[in-house]
Amino acid sequence: MGGFFGVASREDCLLDLFFGTDYHSHLGTRRAGIAVYRQDTGFNRAIHNIENSPFRTKFDKDVNEMEGNLGIGCISDYDPQPLIVRSHHGTYAIVTVGRINNTEELVDSVFQAGHSHFLEMSGGDINATELVASLINLKEDLVEGLRFAQDSIDGSMTILLLTPQGLYASRDKMGRTPVAIGKKEGAYCASFESFAYLNLGYTSYRELGPGEVALITPEGVTTLVEPRKEMKICTFLWVYYGYPSSSYEGVSVEGMRYRCGEHMAQRDTVEVDTVAGVPDSGLAHAIGYANASGVPFSRPLIKYTPTWPRSFMPTTQKQRDVIAKMKLIPVHELIQNKRLLLIDDSIVRGTQLKDTTDFLFKSGAKEVHVRPACPPLLYSCKYLNFSRSTTSMDLITRRVIKEMEGTAHPQNLERYADPETCEYQKMVETIGKQRHFTTLHYHRLDDMMDSVGIDKCKLCTYCWNGKE
Repeated sequence: MGGFFGVASREDCLLDLFFGTDYHSHLGTRRAGIAVYRQDTGFNRAIHNIENSPFRTKFDKDVNEMEGNLGIGCISDYDPQPLIVRSHHGTYAIVTVGRINNTEELVDSVFQAGHSHFLEMSGGDINATELVASLINLKEDLVEGLRFAQDSIDGSMTILLLTPQGLYASRDKMGRTPVAIGKKEGAYCASFESFAYLNLGYTSYRELGPGEVALITPEGVTTLVEPRKEMKICTFLWVYYGYPSSSYEGVSVEGMRYRCGEHMAQRDTVEVDTVAGVPDSGLAHAIGYANASGVPFSRPLIKYTPTWPRSFMPTTQKQRDVIAKMKLIPVHELIQNKRLLLIDDSIVRGTQLKDTTDFLFKSGAKEVHVRPACPPLLYSCKYLNFSRSTTSMDLITRRVIKEMEGTAHPQNLERYADPETCEYQKMVETIGKQRHFTTLHYHRLDDMMDSVGIDKCKLCTYCWNGKE
């Protein structure tokens, strides 16, 4: 995935940039960087590997040495960035968040336009941010270049440019990822997460619309390309990826998760002793369920955060699975002889949740009823890099469907997205048995969309129903 933060200030912006970028650490696993500009010294940049150390420890020294009134920062799951680019537009720094599906096609088109080379990263991949810069540089000015890049990319790409004139913020053309603008005396900022600037003294100013391009300076925000009317913001941002204190399109992440839990409780008839959430993203859904059902909320699993803040920080799935197990500490008094209802944000491969369920049974639980806070995932996301390693056949749903249908790509796949069909019910029953759940009921798509509360046609639901 990835996150970004940018500042345009009349004064030095390093502390705002440092803390604002650090607040996006939940969105990326591998690289982080900041770039600043000051008129008398020009551009300065630092990039570090954050796979085994937090952002703030890696950049503490840089903050004391760098200066600038304009700056951008990013947390990245893959590509080293920001990049500093010199072109006929002048020098600028660039960060991106998103995914490009037509990389080879775009690289060929850039070569045909006279571009000489790309720098390959380890593994032979081309840095997506460098490719975006090359597309921008094919046009006569930055605004046309940003518009051209957005129109050329199959996938999704939000772009932040740092120039001597200010910050150019370009939200992806369908608005799948957010750009929130904050304001305080003498400064404006652009952020993926709206909460990231609140403790820095900023107040929410507005959000950019889909495809909008804006120039951000210490004096204000100017729209250079008007937003599009159509939007498909990622619903999974509320369900899982977004930080609880954030909001998108005016909708609170924490509030949405409470409403998800309420909807699940209203459709459930199971009798249990307590409701629990898998830390951390399942907790709010569980609180909503408990509040609506009257069943007590408890925390039978405590997440050990000092050394393992995220289960997917390592680069291999085997390491992630081990850490997911190591970080959850049981509270036996709340588990033994209890009928537990356990809510997690989703089931992807199903490995971690099976291990957690087995762990609860070994700790003395009588029953473990599993309630994912979103519908069954049937398609790997083709718009955002939620997980680079995940293909459709990595999903437990698709593996079970293959067992049932004898093929990985059945003609009736849409029936497995409909909770009223026998195919859906058989799939869910099979997953529950394979994973040793006492019962398994997924959240319904219609209820989940109601929990967001904005116009349903503005929500991307591709990973659940395959609809663009």
